[in-house]
Amino acid sequence: MSKTILVTGAAGFIGFHVSKVLLEKGHKVIGLDNINDYYDINLKLARLGELGIDKREAVKELNYTSSSTYGERMIFVKMNLEDRNALPKLFEIHHIDVVCNLAAQAGVRYSLENPEAYADSNLTGFLNILECCRNHKVSKLVYASSSSIYGNSDAVPFDEMDRVDHPISLYAATKKANELMAHAYSHLYGFETIGLRFFTVYGPWGRPDMAMFLFTEAIINNKPVKVFNNGDLSRDFTYIDDIVSGVLTTLLDTSDNTSKYKLYNIGNSQPVQLLEYIEAIEKALGKTAIKEMMPMQPGDVKQTYANVDLLKKDFNYQPSTEVTEGIAAFVEWYRKFYNK
Repeated sequence: MSKTILVTGAAGFIGFHVSKVLLEKGHKVIGLDNINDYYDINLKLARLGELGIDKREAVKELNYTSSSTYGERMIFVKMNLEDRNALPKLFEIHHIDVVCNLAAQAGVRYSLENPEAYADSNLTGFLNILECCRNHKVSKLVYASSSSIYGNSDAVPFDEMDRVDHPISLYAATKKANELMAHAYSHLYGFETIGLRFFTVYGPWGRPDMAMFLFTEAIINNKPVKVFNNGDLSRDFTYIDDIVSGVLTTLLDTSDNTSKYKLYNIGNSQPVQLLEYIEAIEKALGKTAIKEMMPMQPGDVKQTYANVDLLKKDFNYQPSTEVTEGIAAFVEWYRKFYNK
């Protein structure tokens, strides 16, 4: 049975991929994004182009009628998540069944430069979403949390039952706040909320501020690759297709769950050392990186490692993409998109 689904952050990396698969499955997608300039808006507009949204339509403010080549099953709206007048109006116009909130001010390091953007989007914006879900009887909200909330925990793999009271970046603090806010609303108003703690997502159409993109770009252009903490870092790199699979499984599940509030890690559960990751990119490109060893950056964590047993148990989540396979797919897309 098809649903009408609001996907916030639809021009973003994960939101674009989620929207695309939902459309392919026959659902109606209301895509929302403010198309800010945190990174190149041309990449965001190109993603929307893949969803059939003309870039001339995508830049219109509060456009409730910009349908795509998918017909009325894809409607795009340019809007700030924190807009307390426009967002409720959007919910009034469209009868939304479930919400997938992937919009947020992303990035750990940028939160040191522009903390206000995180308060606006990640806190006020998330509250606005919760209020709209409450007032318009939305049955389920699936939202993006982050592995960054685990901070510099030495207890690996990271488990959902771990205490996460010591975030080391404002970005992480806002994601922890989202989880607490969702808990309050599920408790008070009875609608289902599912928080997904994403672990270092990468793949085609990825964000230019992420390691995969930065390393590939630097190596191709014969520029130094900045290797933080002298390479003594590891990440649970998770391919975009595995992330989308987990998001859609939780989003479209129709079982009658007694627990209205849930949190899940969603990762590959196979951490990779940073230097090994760079080596795999070198192999995919057929080119050696110029490495510039750097100290640890403020707000960064030394390691991430997801225990995904709970998501496997409840939703049969099975990540299947090896890092070398995912890197090859990203490099192929990068070369084609940037004509390298």
